[in-house]
Amino acid sequence: MSLLVHLIGPGGAGKTTVGAIVAERLNWRFVDVDRCFLAEHGNIADFIRERGYAEYASHNVRLYEQLKRDLSAPAICAVSSGFMLYPADVAPAYPALRRDIEEDGLTALLLPSFDLERCAKTVVARQMSRPYLNANEADEMRKIRDRFPAFMRLNCRRFSSDGTPEHVAGDIERFIVASMPSSEHDPCPVAGGGPTHPCGTRGAGNREHDIQ
Repeated sequence: MSLLVHLIGPGGAGKTTVGAIVAERLNWRFVDVDRCFLAEHGNIADFIRERGYAEYASHNVRLYEQLKRDLSAPAICAVSSGFMLYPADVAPAYPALRRDIEEDGLTALLLPSFDLERCAKTVVARQMSRPYLNANEADEMRKIRDRFPAFMRLNCRRFSSDGTPEHVAGDIERFIVASMPSSEHDPCPVAGGGPTHPCGTRGAGNREHDIQ
């Protein structure tokens, strides 16, 4: 199985921007589950409004499973903000899938701050800048306040993502290289061939400069 690094954390933590930079530096693939969902199902906020959050979460789990099956080269995967916090019954495979991600030595939790107030302020500001979310400030503040304790309970390596994207990416890159099995220690294993999914890219592609 190809190496797969998971970046987890709330929306606005920097998973997309940082993940794309790290993938570019390592010459790995980069997969963003939210972008894949957008490509297949359209606007996330509209989907949730029309079909409910449980249906969205169920679709997201199935999408992730398909993306993982399709990977044939080392990859960085930025998962959706709530992916690690879904109800256990959202999909039959979800509890084991979630446990595997949390316990994997290559999983990184990104948070703008390990302090609730600072984290919430940054996350809400970044989420409000994303037009595809149709975000409501009060809802976003409630969401991160509700989710922050659960993120802090996750048993995986944490990274503060309040620095520049390049600096945070450097921290993540060093973590990945140090955590890789010795047999995989070619610093830049090449991701050959074309993307295995329309939302999968090699390296950063057209990334934005602001942390997402």
